[in-house]
Amino acid sequence: MKRVVSVSLGTPRRDGTSEVELLGETVRVERRGTDGDVDRAEALIRELDGNVDAIGLGGVDVYLEVGGDRYPIADGVRLRDAARRTPVVDGHGLKDTLERRVVEDLARAGRVGPGTRVLMVSALDRFGMAQALTEAGCTMVFGDVIFTTGMDYPVTTLEELGKLARRVLPQLARLPHGMLYPTGARQEEAPDERFARYFEAADLVAGDIHFIMRYLSGRAHGLTVLTNSTTESDRASLARRGVRSLVTTTPVFQGRSYGTNVVEAMLVARLGPGAGPERYMELLDRVGLEPGSFDLEVSR
Repeated sequence: MKRVVSVSLGTPRRDGTSEVELLGETVRVERRGTDGDVDRAEALIRELDGNVDAIGLGGVDVYLEVGGDRYPIADGVRLRDAARRTPVVDGHGLKDTLERRVVEDLARAGRVGPGTRVLMVSALDRFGMAQALTEAGCTMVFGDVIFTTGMDYPVTTLEELGKLARRVLPQLARLPHGMLYPTGARQEEAPDERFARYFEAADLVAGDIHFIMRYLSGRAHGLTVLTNSTTESDRASLARRGVRSLVTTTPVFQGRSYGTNVVEAMLVARLGPGAGPERYMELLDRVGLEPGSFDLEVSR
């Protein structure tokens, strides 16, 4: 049996364990939240190093890649480098492949396209998804500035997003990650409705689940949400807030869709540390793991 552990800066309340069969071998998947404590996460990674087959980083990226430029994230690099023997992945190897393909499939099915109004709460960490939605002809609002800084500054083109990244990411990437992203107990706070109008104006909301849950009010009826790392409790909460349907870019295992970091860690554990995105997609296709799709109005 292979063993994979996701070390997350999120709340421990979302912890869980699953066992997944991949080409005849069982992979045990665990998620451990550290409540936003980077020191605690680093200590846990050191403890796991050499004792598990792969480690996923949840709630933080090692780097962001925008238009071919890479911006290392200080806390992510620190946590990755805490392991010396076990491979550590943050999901980046799937974000530009699996998530892009999910959008392309939605476009072929007629679920997104010209005229679809999309609010992407965070595009800098999912540039492949942002590109795919733009290429599908969607009308985009990128909420990176809005939801990371609280400034009401929507970005509407990839060109502007790239300029913004080059201007601010070298400085922002050095800040403590918790200043820019809801970690630990902040993931459980009541929704902040300051920017509710952006959700109300959208047909589809895409991106990080914690940004979505942090800012989605109960007035955005009929929405489709495109995200991952969702639990049954998340689906119930989204339904209560008026979300009509949910598409998860990652497969659902025993009731939850794990983050891309978990799925990438599973694939590395099964394929070995030298595997890359092409091998990941080959294995996902071979075992028939598909994105999740939920009609939340039916489940309410």
